[in-house]
Amino acid sequence: MRLNRVLEEARAKGYTIEDNGLGNLWVVMPREAFKEEMVHYKALGFNYLADIVGLDYLEYPDPRPERFAVVYELVSLPGWQDGDGSRFFVRVYVPEKDPRLPTVTDLWGSANFLEREVYDLFGIVFEGHPDLRKILTPEDLEGHPLRKDFPLGETPTLFREGRFIVPSEFRASLTGKNPGLTLYRGGSRKGYRALWADLMKAKEVK
Repeated sequence: MRLNRVLEEARAKGYTIEDNGLGNLWVVMPREAFKEEMVHYKALGFNYLADIVGLDYLEYPDPRPERFAVVYELVSLPGWQDGDGSRFFVRVYVPEKDPRLPTVTDLWGSANFLEREVYDLFGIVFEGHPDLRKILTPEDLEGHPLRKDFPLGETPTLFREGRFIVPSEFRASLTGKNPGLTLYRGGSRKGYRALWADLMKAKEVK
């Protein structure tokens, strides 16, 4: 399979290979080699770019080479251009002081909107993109919302039976900065069976 060749070449070049044990593999490569390798993968038969995802490791507990990374999902799509079903991810770390990568829109058309999304939400510039501009946020919004240091304006969420959470404190609990869920009170949320019983009781009262 094409994936075997990718892994063999990556090991020979000293690239890190990450495996989550669930069939997902990442090839981690330096930014300087990125475009050349992507051209090679396209020629090798990875005919479909399924996704591009930006990552911000600002508050990540394990040290990373750079604050930002961009991950590309490449697929050799079966039934098209001799695809064999191989699939893997490319991870490239991007320095905070110079968040740039070459575009791959010249290799896969699907990169167009995906690169614009990462640019909009993380501020990573894709050099050579034919139309690099915002795609999700308003033109007058300053900053990039998926960066970990982006200031958030939030509204408390009210749940059934008067229970509510404050988003900032809820998020802090998830990251381990606060124990438990603050301002979260009341019993467990009712499932659809309990809600249906409530509706039936209300109908009987009428």
